Amino acid sequence: MADSQYDQFLHEATAPDAASGTGVGRDCLYGVYTSWCFLSRSVPRAEDAFWTAMKKKKIRPGRTPLRIKGPAAADYILSTYPGMV
Repeated sequence: MADSQYDQFLHEATAPDAASGTGVGRDCLYGVYTSWCFLSRSVPRAEDAFWTAMKKKKIRPGRTPLRIKGPAAADYILSTYPGMV
């Protein structure tokens, strides 16, 4: 997966959240990424490759103020918490 697809994932499934001061955790961010890949019919890269790319983009789970958004976030939440349906 080219870096541009990571950029597309970040653009479509995350947003800056300076108000909270914290970001989503490691499991959540990778989970939203895999949901995004499923919905966009992309093959997800291994978790190590994903974190290497995020590190290059200076995204640190739990520290970079991000929130999840969009269809991938909804898919992740519903998959993680099926009792919410």
